[in-house]
Amino acid sequence: MSESQHREWKESWRDDYLKWICGFANAEGGVLIIGRDDKGNDVGLSNVKKLLEDLPNKIRDVLGIIVDVNLFESDGKELIEIVVEAYPYAINYKGQYHYRTGSTKQELKGAALDKFLLQKQGKRWDGVPIPKVTVGDFNPDTFESFKQQAAKSQRVDSDELQSDYQGLLESLHLLDGDHLKRAAILLFHPQPEQFVTGAFIKIGFFETDDDLRYQDEVHGNVFDQVAITFDLLRTKYMRAEIRYEGEQRVEDLPYPEAALREALLNAVAHKDYASGIPIQISVYDNHILFFNPGELPDNWTVDKLKTKHPSKPSNPDIANAFFRAGLIEAWGRGTLKIIKECELAGLPTPEFDYENPDFSLTLLAKTPGKTPGKTPGKTPGKTPGKTPDLILALLEQNSELTVPELAAEIGKDRRTIERAISKLQQQGKLERIGPAKGGKWNVLGGNE
Repeated sequence: MSESQHREWKESWRDDYLKWICGFANAEGGVLIIGRDDKGNDVGLSNVKKLLEDLPNKIRDVLGIIVDVNLFESDGKELIEIVVEAYPYAINYKGQYHYRTGSTKQELKGAALDKFLLQKQGKRWDGVPIPKVTVGDFNPDTFESFKQQAAKSQRVDSDELQSDYQGLLESLHLLDGDHLKRAAILLFHPQPEQFVTGAFIKIGFFETDDDLRYQDEVHGNVFDQVAITFDLLRTKYMRAEIRYEGEQRVEDLPYPEAALREALLNAVAHKDYASGIPIQISVYDNHILFFNPGELPDNWTVDKLKTKHPSKPSNPDIANAFFRAGLIEAWGRGTLKIIKECELAGLPTPEFDYENPDFSLTLLAKTPGKTPGKTPGKTPGKTPGKTPDLILALLEQNSELTVPELAAEIGKDRRTIERAISKLQQQGKLERIGPAKGGKWNVLGGNE
C-alpha cells in the first residue's frame, strides 16, 4: 500500500497534522496513519496511550468533528490510525480551509475557496443570485430566439414556452427566490460584462506564436457570443478548400463544423467565469487552439475525456439552458463527438491539455491537397510504421514539413511528434537548420 488521496502516513504526531484531517474532511475522507514514515516503514509510537486519550478531544475541539482513533499493530509495532469521514459542510482549521487532492494537501484561498464554499452549500458559481437586476434589463430578442430554438429541440414544455419571460426563467431554474442567478445574466443580459469581468471571447489569427495578424473580440450574452464567434471562424478565420461534385461547388473547411461548434460550446459552458479571463481562440494556418480557464472534476484527467464519461458541467445552469435550446447534449459526449468528427474527417486526434486552472483543446487542420479517406489501402489520417522512422522518411522527401503537418500525415498528436523529434535530435539522427519559421530539417545518416 502507498500514500494516496485517501491515505497519508506520518512518523509521529504533531498538532500541525490537524490540517491534514481538515483536508480529508473537506474532500472525500481518508485515513491518517501515525507511526509510519514516508517510505512506508512502520516505526511505531512510544506515546500511544496518551495519543489515544488526547487526539479525539483535540480534533473535536479544534475542528469540531468526530473521528475514529484506533490502535493497531504492524510488524510488532504499535501505530494509530485516524479515520476521517467526508463532511457535507465546510470544516476549517483556525479559520483556514484545507482540502485533500491527490496525495497532497492544499489551503484554499480566493476564487478556489469561494467555489468550495458554494459547492458545500449545493451551489455553483453560476447559481449565485445577483441583486438589483430584473427581467426588464434583459434583451427580449434573446428570449424569443431561445424560445424558437427550444421549440425546435422539443426540450421545453410548450406551456412554459408560452409563459412570460419571468416564468420562462423560473422554468429554467434561473431564479433564486426573488433574485436572478448569474447564469441568467450571462445568458440573457445584453451586457453581462457589467456584472462579470472577462465574460467575452477573443479570436486572433497568428502567423507564428508571436506574430498576431488580426483579431476580434465578441461581446454580449453567451448565446450571441457562440453564434457570432462560430460565424467569424467560418467566414473570416478559415481558408476553405474548393472542390466540385459534378456541377456543385463544395467548400471544405480545414476542421469539421460539428467539432468546431462543440469545442466552442464546451469552452463557454465549462469556463471558470470567476477568473475574469476571456475565452481565447488562436487560429493558425495548420491548427486552432481553444483556451479557457476552468477545472476538470476532482480526480479526472484528460484521458477520461477521451472515453465515455458522465456529464459534470462546471456551470450547470448555463449548460441546462444550452441543452434546452438544443445546442449541447447532457450525457458528457461533447469531447467524444469532437474526437469522432475529426476521425471521420481523417484528422489526427485532437489534443486536450489541462494544467489547473487552464484547459485547452487543439485541432489540427487537414493536410493541404488531401481528401480524407481517398488514399487506397490507408486509414484516413494514419500512416503505418514507427513514428520516428516515419518522421525521418517524410522529412527526407520534404525537409520543410512542420510539426502539425507531420502529425496530420502520420496520424499522431502534436506532442507525440515533438517528443519523437526531440529523441531523434538527441540520437544525432536529425537537426534543425535555420529559424523555427522558414527553416528546414536535415536528416543525418539517412533513415535506417
